Amino acid sequence: MKIDGAVCIVTGASSGIGAATAEVLSERGARVVLAARRHDRLDALSKRLAGSLAVETDVTVPQQLQRLVSVAVEKYGRVDVLVNNAGQGLHVPLEELDPADLRAVFELNVIAPLVGLQTVLPFMRAQSAGAIVNVSSATTLRVFGGLGGYSATKAALNMLSQVARVELASSGVSVSLVYPSVTATEFHDQLRAGQIATGARNIPRDPPELVGEAIAFAVETGEAHVLVADPPRPIVPGDNDAWSALVARQGPGAETSPTP
Repeated sequence: MKIDGAVCIVTGASSGIGAATAEVLSERGARVVLAARRHDRLDALSKRLAGSLAVETDVTVPQQLQRLVSVAVEKYGRVDVLVNNAGQGLHVPLEELDPADLRAVFELNVIAPLVGLQTVLPFMRAQSAGAIVNVSSATTLRVFGGLGGYSATKAALNMLSQVARVELASSGVSVSLVYPSVTATEFHDQLRAGQIATGARNIPRDPPELVGEAIAFAVETGEAHVLVADPPRPIVPGDNDAWSALVARQGPGAETSPTP
């Protein structure tokens, strides 16, 4: 899909990957709809991005997601792209994993993107065009201790995305997954529970702009799976080449290091 002129909704846009993605899309000519709970940050970002719109949104509340999409359509007349970026980490061993925490993170990482897809889909179907990009995690490419709860939510998101891609194949709507590694954002300061894995502390953190570029690549190409790299790299999950590509750019010792 062509980004220039497209109406792009980005969730979790108040900071980190979401804000960086909004800036990348805006620089390429998109009209960006910024969604997050922190309205002050949204307003500040919106003032920097020409033609953008800030909509305070808690994506775990379906009515607020519906309002977000309605406001976007009322303002711009269409919705072309949805980037489901809002999410939260949960980095504790399974023995210590509180089911209440897992339910809360599942609601944000899995249910909210599903409801977002369901909400934009009627508009995209009517246009016979659209792109949905779900932000997954490199933790779903291998098994890591201490990340079971978080990785399980992202693995669930992966399956929903792949099924959606099959179901929507004839509609003109693409569904893509982007796989970030450790990124220089507030993510690990705002975990639902736990802390960044020891091994991951030694992995160089990607700038969020690199993730934004991968998301833009997914929008433009419609690739099913995109690994965050420079340049972005299409991958096949389960293929050793995908893991080798991630390890190679992270440097020595990364083979045994978790990558939240």
